[in-house]
Amino acid sequence: MKNTRKAIISDLPQLAELFDQYRIFYHKESDVPAAGNFLHERIENKDSEIFVAEENGTLTGFVQLYPIFSSTRMQRYWLLNDLYVNENYRGKGYSKELIEKAKELCKASNACGILLETGKSNDIGNQLYPSSGFELYDSVNFYEWSNS
Repeated sequence: MKNTRKAIISDLPQLAELFDQYRIFYHKESDVPAAGNFLHERIENKDSEIFVAEENGTLTGFVQLYPIFSSTRMQRYWLLNDLYVNENYRGKGYSKELIEKAKELCKASNACGILLETGKSNDIGNQLYPSSGFELYDSVNFYEWSNS
């Protein structure tokens, strides 16, 4: 049976594995213990909102959102920072279900919207997000300053 819900501490062993797979997808070194610690801190400190998808007790994917604010709108925004579904469960609608949970959070928190970025080469994401109601915001330049 498919289910999407808010992540809880007891999800951490499976969630850390999924998060590690996500990081590997983005060419980072595998480190399941560090992934678990990072997620534990996010949940404990209420730094982010994490929703998981599961099928018959197995976590299949997750979405993580961070709160940010719009000064001009004087409202909260949510940054959809991480979305991942295990490759064995792709094509079954889990990503769309997780995005719907993110939209529910946005509405429930009276936020003005959800922002996200994805690589130009992410063909799946660049089809998924518009089909889920996101609009490509190409009227601005996105810059990054890195301290590393």
